[in-house]
Amino acid sequence: MALVPIIQPPIMRALTTKKERETVMDQLRVVSKKEKIIFPILVTIAVGLLLPDSIPLVGMLMLGNLIRECGVVERLSKTAQNELTNIIVIFLGLTVGATASGETFLRPQTLYIVCLGLVAFGIGTASGVLLGKLMYKLSGGKVNPLIGSAGVSAVPMAARVSQIEGQKANPRNYLLMHAMGPNVAGVIGSAIAAGVLISVLG
Repeated sequence: MALVPIIQPPIMRALTTKKERETVMDQLRVVSKKEKIIFPILVTIAVGLLLPDSIPLVGMLMLGNLIRECGVVERLSKTAQNELTNIIVIFLGLTVGATASGETFLRPQTLYIVCLGLVAFGIGTASGVLLGKLMYKLSGGKVNPLIGSAGVSAVPMAARVSQIEGQKANPRNYLLMHAMGPNVAGVIGSAIAAGVLISVLG
């Protein structure tokens, strides 16, 4: 994921024209509080019915959204976004680092996995940009194809890359919030894909 700002821009520029990258998208509509609360509940129910094995991943993501948007547990919301996240990252890093011995990590298979990740991000970026180009054509030039590259699950890094590339082509371009849509969809899609793998492979 740290390599996303290096992997994505060349692919994005190769698959789009300057005119497409310059496209300024319309302001997003205002989303009501009710919609923000209903969305995580509906997603959890729908994914739970389709793929019960993905509930731990999708459910926690949606619970975080619900805690933030409901507005009645402000202290829990702030803790989850700041202190709790920092504590979990520290402990996760320590436990992974403590258990990753050199004999296990420094092997050719590790390089294969890294290369596989690079290829996956490259294919994901190219597929997203090509779908963005299709949306550009179908919308009559209203959708900037660069937001398609944010469909990978690197949040919010991929959305920032879309924003940076859009502003390089046109300084009046503000694609960040538009790109966050496919970015979050990529996270949900990854969690569902993980649920499929768990259910198939056990």
